[in-house]
Amino acid sequence: MDEALRSLTERLRTEAGAGTSAAYEQLAATEDPDVLAAALTEPGQPLWARELAAFRLGTAGDRRAFEALVLLLNHRDPRRCASAAHALARLGDPRTARAAAALATNELRVAYALQPVRLLVELRAPEAVPALITTLERRLSPHDPYRKVALACADGLGVLGDARARPVLNEALAHPALAETAVRALARLPEEQVQPPGRRSSGSS
Repeated sequence: MDEALRSLTERLRTEAGAGTSAAYEQLAATEDPDVLAAALTEPGQPLWARELAAFRLGTAGDRRAFEALVLLLNHRDPRRCASAAHALARLGDPRTARAAAALATNELRVAYALQPVRLLVELRAPEAVPALITTLERRLSPHDPYRKVALACADGLGVLGDARARPVLNEALAHPALAETAVRALARLPEEQVQPPGRRSSGSS
């Protein structure tokens, strides 16, 4: 069993409790994707059932899990966010990066932006660098409480290695909590291309 699935199933088995063990075991064991999809749409389903069904569908590449996983990606429980990010990274839905970028840059939900940021880095989608730059810029205000989000952005920008990140990483150097990560990230960016002094562009008279 995949380690992420093992961790998820152990957590959700405990959350489901003894009174629903039969329902839990059925949902954990079924190989029928329609049964899992039904758990996402049937009224009255507990959160553990929706999370288990969405995770299993997502890791299997079934796009019916997309909406449920995006909701879980921004959940107040960090464990649910992490399991949703794991599944979304394997889902292969083209909407995922745009949704993760929207969550990462939503200042009203910045407390839950850590997993969306990490997911963007893993996806390496076109939306990733602009979203991480925007989120990190906002974290550079004095006394910002979301240091983990800022560190994830700085580290992620280094992983992505896009020169557009250089200005915001240079700004991050002035923040003691971010400086070490920013230095490492800057070292991973492509070197700046400096035009030799006195060079004339082609076509000049």
